[in-house]
Amino acid sequence: MLRIVFMGTPDFAVESLDAIVQSTHQVVGVVTVPDRQTGRGLKVTYSAVKEYALSHQLPLLQPEKLRDDQFLADLRALEADLFVVVAFRMLPQVVWSMPRLGTFNLHASLLPNYRGAAPINWAIINGEHETGVTTFLLNERIDEGKILLQESTPITPDDTCETLHDRLAKMGRSLVVQTIDGLASGTLHGKPQPAEGPLCPAPKIFKADCAIPWQQSGQRIVDFVRGLSPYPASTMQMIDNKGTTQSLKVYHVSFLPDKSPESEKIPIGSVISDQKRELKIKVIDGFVLILSLQMNGKRKNNIDEFLRGYNVSCWKLVI
Repeated sequence: MLRIVFMGTPDFAVESLDAIVQSTHQVVGVVTVPDRQTGRGLKVTYSAVKEYALSHQLPLLQPEKLRDDQFLADLRALEADLFVVVAFRMLPQVVWSMPRLGTFNLHASLLPNYRGAAPINWAIINGEHETGVTTFLLNERIDEGKILLQESTPITPDDTCETLHDRLAKMGRSLVVQTIDGLASGTLHGKPQPAEGPLCPAPKIFKADCAIPWQQSGQRIVDFVRGLSPYPASTMQMIDNKGTTQSLKVYHVSFLPDKSPESEKIPIGSVISDQKRELKIKVIDGFVLILSLQMNGKRKNNIDEFLRGYNVSCWKLVI
């Protein structure tokens, strides 16, 4: 039985933490982010990992700075054999090198591809047909440590960031325990990541990155929307019949290929609607049908609900 310190923040990490708690190993400490004040009322919110730790009476550390002397002393006092990291912050060497068996991370891609903060989003955006989860030993370079274990899964045409996130989280919980067991028995050893060929990165996605690229092909746009749904959500801007620019989040679209002579005459970005059940945007190889969206400050709507509330016949797309 190993003494484990777990480090993580969001729901994705909770699956792995719960798997370790249910295993034969002992979680002697949990490290997560400090509490934050959010919203107009500045309500104090906890991370999902903290909520789990509190509900299971696990020792909890929430350092502001990972090099803080008191935090490092508290961490050493836990006498952990191994640190496990899932969706947390970049650790300084003084932290990841502390336990006798080192520190490993669970990453939501098949490394070395999609190193970075948003691997699930980018795998779908880029039209990948396969992804997975990887455990690897931390070193001084982000997501470049020796690989321990990997497991793959197909990306289906219906997958969104949400569905793939949930599937990878469940895959990760078993892979994390397998990794701990292998390190505990001494039968698992890291292998250097392959370096040949161009690699796809997975940088953090900002608000400015979410604008739908209307000049691209219909399938690329579908993948872009899927890869950002439901969060942070792809966006588009339209000018309404009063000349006001409306900002909308788009959650679900489909693609209707059409390269007929009639279609080719329609300018890219043209807005076409029957004002009942259909709102489509002309793209280079057909039409993208908007199926689910949300006006800024309003609730999310299916397209038929949206069209009952807004007459888009004179609206123009900003591209």
